[in-house]
Amino acid sequence: MTSRTTRTGGGAGADPRDDPSHPRRVLAVLLLACICFALAQTLVIPALPQIADSLGAGTSSTSWVLTGFLLSASVATPIVGKLGDLYGRGRVLTWVLVIFALGGVVNALAGSIEVLVAGRILQGVAGGVFPLAFGIVRETSPRERVPSDLSLLSAVFGIGGGIGLPLSGVIVDHADISWLFWINLVALPAALAAHRLIPSTPAAHRPRIDWPGAVLLSLALGSTLLGVTRADAWGWSSPTTLGLIGGGLVLAVLWVAVEARVTEPLIQLSVLRQRAVAATNATAMMVGLAMFASFLLIPQFAQTPTSAGYGFGMTVTGAGLLLVPSALTQLLAGPVAGRLGVRIGFRRVLALGTSFSCAAFCLLAFAHSSPWEFVVAGILLGSGICFAFAAMANLVVAATPPAQVGIATGINTVMRTVGGAFGSAVAAAILAAHIVASTGLPSEGAYTAAFAFSAAVAVVATCAALLVPRQVEEPAPVPVAVID
Repeated sequence: MTSRTTRTGGGAGADPRDDPSHPRRVLAVLLLACICFALAQTLVIPALPQIADSLGAGTSSTSWVLTGFLLSASVATPIVGKLGDLYGRGRVLTWVLVIFALGGVVNALAGSIEVLVAGRILQGVAGGVFPLAFGIVRETSPRERVPSDLSLLSAVFGIGGGIGLPLSGVIVDHADISWLFWINLVALPAALAAHRLIPSTPAAHRPRIDWPGAVLLSLALGSTLLGVTRADAWGWSSPTTLGLIGGGLVLAVLWVAVEARVTEPLIQLSVLRQRAVAATNATAMMVGLAMFASFLLIPQFAQTPTSAGYGFGMTVTGAGLLLVPSALTQLLAGPVAGRLGVRIGFRRVLALGTSFSCAAFCLLAFAHSSPWEFVVAGILLGSGICFAFAAMANLVVAATPPAQVGIATGINTVMRTVGGAFGSAVAAAILAAHIVASTGLPSEGAYTAAFAFSAAVAVVATCAALLVPRQVEEPAPVPVAVID
């Protein structure tokens, strides 16, 4: 059976791949969509104190601007990926971008912290752009371009952090903070371009959505992440924190039990049990942990006044600029990672990426007296994150049936987010445990310990990467939508 869809422009029966420029234009739209979400994820972090002041909110309430977004994105990502598998990824991507832009308007006009948090939760739905983009690349890019295109899209996940933090500093220092959210309206032209350029190919057989499985997965992720992200405020040993994390694990077990029994599950458990997918997901969690730890540690270290005996006394903007070398490296390394993966295998690229990340954190643990050391570490870390994310996307797509690509890559993306939540929380806990009474600041040894912890996590990630089978099947060709 041949799936049919409609796209503005083009003659009857035209194949989108017949136009040599079409895959490039589609990729440009996907890159813009992904950068929208990646920026929204980190843009507010340096501005939280200013947001609290402008809305008259407390620190605890303001932290929900980040927590609500994180929870929403984690819950929405696998479900949006599944909806794309069923109803057509182009169509779902268009609506996700519109919802994201609407959330940005709500945020920009918010007069209270409650409205702002609601807008951020609405924007979190855009977490699904990554699994949608991965599936669209598999459908529309020429076969020989798929690895490099997936690699470039994957790099955006880390690039957003490297660009978002310094951009936030510039906005906070020189403009109204509402521009942190008005900038999200760039998603609207991306949505229009997605509607016009990306064919929607619904599944030939459209099964019912496994709503019990979707609800259980959402509750498991939400409970676990809420416990982790609020552990700094509630305490890691508090009954609330332990109850939420433990409850999330119990719900995850129940989700597995439900998925094993239904005829049309949210995702085939056999896909998750594949060694390539399981090892890649474990690596994703570790890499996400280390990456988000760096987002917290590096700017905070750089902003520490030199009177503390370490740090550089930088502004928010200056501290964010230390992450720019990492972002630029990822932008340049994305296509390189794709070509290298085709030559030596993405298993090796994944292990290289985690090894580079380990080297970066080892450098920072023992050499952090000068900004140039952070620049060198940033280049290493950027290369490592880019190689790792590029390899993970390619490995999961290669090991997954076409009908399961959206949900499978969605879960891999969620594993990065879960790891990132742990990374930020653990790094903050290490710093909080080593406060110097005379300054009220963490000791230099606290940063050394936090960087060393991140290096150890990268070692574990390397071990997980080496568990990926040496040979992962090349992605099977997928039918291309017929354009009416």
